[in-house]
Amino acid sequence: MSDSLLEFPCDFPVKVMGAARDDFAQAIVKVVLAHAPDFSEAGLDMRASGKGNYLAVTCTIRAVSKEQLDNLYRDLSSHPYVKIVL
Repeated sequence: MSDSLLEFPCDFPVKVMGAARDDFAQAIVKVVLAHAPDFSEAGLDMRASGKGNYLAVTCTIRAVSKEQLDNLYRDLSSHPYVKIVL
C-alpha cells in the first residue's frame, strides 16, 4: 500500500501566501518551475487580500510523485517572501 492518498500523476494546486510585492508571483513561479518544469503560467491564479497587504498565489502543477511535492513544499516554505504554503 502506498503512503500517499494521491494517485500520480495528478493535477495538484499549491497555494502560497506572502506579503504583497511586485516580484512575489515571479519568485514563486521560479521555485515551482525548479520542481515542475512543465508548469504553465496558465495554471497560475493570484489574489490580493482585502487591504492589499498580502498576495495569495495558487499554482496548479502536474505532480508526478510525493517526493516532488515534499521538495516543492520545503523550498517554498523556506523562501523569504513566503508566509504560508497550503
